[in-house]
Amino acid sequence: MTDLLKRIEQNIQNRRLLKPGQAVLVAVSGGLDSMTLLQALHQLSSRHRWRLTVAHFNHQLRGRSSNADEKLVRQTAAAMRLPFAAGRANVREFARKAKLSVEMAARKLRHDFFARTAKERKIRVIALAHHADDQVELFFLRVLRGAGGEGLAGMKWHSPSPVDSRIMLVRPLLDATKAELRGFARENIIRFREDATNTSLDQPRNRVRNELLPLLRRRYQPALTKTILRLMEIVGAEADLAGETARQWLKKTGGDGPPGRPRTPRRGVPTFNDLPVAVQRRALQLQLSEAGVAADFELIESLRQSANVPVSLGPQLSVLRDATGVVSLRLARPSVFKANETVVKLAGGAGEMIFAGVRVRWRFDALKQFKRPAARPASESFDADKVGGRITFRHWRPGDRFQPIGLKSPVKLQDLFTNRKIPRARRRELMVAAAENDEIFWVEGLRISENFKLTRRTKRCLVWRWRHLDDSKS
Repeated sequence: MTDLLKRIEQNIQNRRLLKPGQAVLVAVSGGLDSMTLLQALHQLSSRHRWRLTVAHFNHQLRGRSSNADEKLVRQTAAAMRLPFAAGRANVREFARKAKLSVEMAARKLRHDFFARTAKERKIRVIALAHHADDQVELFFLRVLRGAGGEGLAGMKWHSPSPVDSRIMLVRPLLDATKAELRGFARENIIRFREDATNTSLDQPRNRVRNELLPLLRRRYQPALTKTILRLMEIVGAEADLAGETARQWLKKTGGDGPPGRPRTPRRGVPTFNDLPVAVQRRALQLQLSEAGVAADFELIESLRQSANVPVSLGPQLSVLRDATGVVSLRLARPSVFKANETVVKLAGGAGEMIFAGVRVRWRFDALKQFKRPAARPASESFDADKVGGRITFRHWRPGDRFQPIGLKSPVKLQDLFTNRKIPRARRRELMVAAAENDEIFWVEGLRISENFKLTRRTKRCLVWRWRHLDDSKS
């Protein structure tokens, strides 16, 4: 028995990933990782009486190559005399209809198939071939997206299926490197297929894998995998501690029930303000998740730092926390929020709001000397006095007219959308901002209005930045 096979067996036993005699659905793509996992489990199955079933999902993304992957897995299962289950779907078509990235669409369809197959065959465990290099790639992807400790901890050795929590996903190769898997495949003469798309730099994960990580290993840390895995272990343990402490605090204060329920303080239990910051954040995140609200860092911080201050989630909904730490959703006041519309008063020197999943932050700057604003992504500058003291945020409506900077007269927004080849469904999602005189001065994704640009006569500058809240998801 090779060293890697012994380690896989020890991982399975020590971490209780599989029980003796258990039925296991092995997810096999036909690539090096999953074909190695299948071979390892097959070799160990006689010792532990595991009953393996091979499952393959054909994403139909690479034409004949995808079909060749399926053929190889089917032949391998037959040679091992193992049951085989195959599924397939047009991932690109599904991604288009569901408005998902191809990667996310493939993941959803794949997990749906695995969970459905496991349920039909009365199997409670699905074995996946994620390995140490996958963990390192995921770590840097999440760092770049601004994930917290829970996200940076990476994948777990076992976790519930995202489709059916009664089905467990296990990852016996999580501490094995790609090089080790390749060596095992070579020693055992394992046939596998290389996915040519893994070398394409179109996907962020491939850029991390093929550009960033080789650079870091070559120039900064040759033992990068070891150090990152150790860091993920530390961060994950600390995130688990913060999460469990938050859950226990919510339970003791009665905050683990329905969102917004009044809380009766108990003697000896710390107040929300006395909790460590990390625990405060997790307590808010848990309550928001229970309420079905996707929580990013900015939303959590807005709630954590200010009690009884509502934060808008859309045209008709806001969220706040009270002094005891209770999070509650509130319907917006009809006089301020209208259907598909939010009116904001520009009071003070700065502020922020959330409308239809977009966060806008603004501030006022004195303009003592005219200077063209530097071009920055998702940032604009306007003449504050022309905008006025009130802004209406809404979506495009038929008949809206807008005068982009450089044009001599207003034109129909519909014509601008057509010229820019913006899909019809997307047009109704774009955010529009109207000044106090109801003139549109900004349309998301287009140039600012000619009538509200900075000039030599501008005294005050309104600077704002916007960001879609779902941009930070993992």
